[in-house]
Amino acid sequence: MLVIVDMQARLLPHLEGGERLAARVGMLLRAAHLLDVPVVVTEQNPQGLGGTADALRGDLRRAKVIEKHTFDATLAPAFIDALPPAPATLWVAGAEAHVCVLLTVLGLLRLGYRVEYVADAVASRRADDRAVALERAQQDGARLTTVETAIFGWLGSFRHPRFRDVLALIR
Repeated sequence: MLVIVDMQARLLPHLEGGERLAARVGMLLRAAHLLDVPVVVTEQNPQGLGGTADALRGDLRRAKVIEKHTFDATLAPAFIDALPPAPATLWVAGAEAHVCVLLTVLGLLRLGYRVEYVADAVASRRADDRAVALERAQQDGARLTTVETAIFGWLGSFRHPRFRDVLALIR
């Protein structure tokens, strides 16, 4: 399952590399759709921060969108209800790397999930915060990965019937 945390319209312009983040997360969402990878998307206080950025809305398709008011999404019952049983592997991306993404990753690890923290699909307002978040997640048991590694892992083989479609996303 792919977990996208708080990719909201009013937050993205304030992030270092926010435009690149939206592109990387969009690539993950499109690949997940093509490969039938389930997706859960969180929105932190959407009344204040707006919903998921318009640039990503078209890629949500069958995603389950969860409104939350906690920084750690695992404290929101609707989020927990949307997850497969542990110890499933969850790929996590979004914003901000050192707040909602990291706290959600730590919560998922406590619940027994295997977490792949998609390092090139997370951002914070400051690079130092992002760097510390990546280190902390790894120290606590998350595995760092990249968008392309996640996508090729979902594919498994160039013989996958959707290989060329997914490859077109990466090029």
